[in-house]
Amino acid sequence: MLHWAPIDPADRPSRLTSLVRTVADCARILPYGEALAVADAALASGMMRRHQLAAATDAMRGPGRTNARRVAASATGAVDSFLESMLRALLITAGIEGFVPQYLVEDGRFRAQVDLGHGVARIALEADGYQFHGSSSDFAADCRRYDELVAAGWLVLRFTYQQVIADPDWVVATVRRALSHRFG
Repeated sequence: MLHWAPIDPADRPSRLTSLVRTVADCARILPYGEALAVADAALASGMMRRHQLAAATDAMRGPGRTNARRVAASATGAVDSFLESMLRALLITAGIEGFVPQYLVEDGRFRAQVDLGHGVARIALEADGYQFHGSSSDFAADCRRYDELVAAGWLVLRFTYQQVIADPDWVVATVRRALSHRFG
């Protein structure tokens, strides 16, 4: 996708836009989930702060401003991957609240950080990429972690890239059903 826009005179000598400007432009023109993933990654890098993105999107005028401001309001540096950001964007868009990125579950001697955790409902959402389970030891460790979470009373829902990207309605419906079961 080619995007044309006026640039700040300070960016002209290098022929590159700043990180904040690049992320703000992405927030303006990309679909919400993809834009959120870009903003989350930029914040996670530590090379940009939320207030900088908020200021850049607040100063915007014209098409895409609403999406950009929505992205800036939701972005966090606590997400570990594109897939986690996309999953979180589905929840936000569906109005599902209470899930915290990189939620720490502690149960006595057991500690686990889950991609998205709902502490009250005790539901963990995992955005599982295929490559993460590349070895038998990685797979065994993940199975043990899953079993420990379930034994501690957590419901663990695992979503793949294909499910999050190609079947978002099913993902949202599944999370809603799980919440409904937990809250009666």
